[in-house]
Amino acid sequence: MDPDRVGRDLVCLVLTVVELLRQLMERQALHRCDQGDVTDDQIERIGTTLMLLDERMDELCAQHGLTRDELNLDLGPLGTLLER
Repeated sequence: MDPDRVGRDLVCLVLTVVELLRQLMERQALHRCDQGDVTDDQIERIGTTLMLLDERMDELCAQHGLTRDELNLDLGPLGTLLER
């Protein structure tokens, strides 16, 4: 086992989980907005927060030499884990 590869794989796994949670939060926020459960001010804050999270994910991927495509696990016949 290559120690550098193990560290990179661990970072990739952690970022994959974070990206999955980010996408789930985004979908939940859109669902709540569509249902009218949030105020205009809350919609603005949610949008800003989600945009900042997306930018931060790009920064973390770049910092560790990863692309978003590398975070997407292939689940075989089920397709891929993440939407993009």
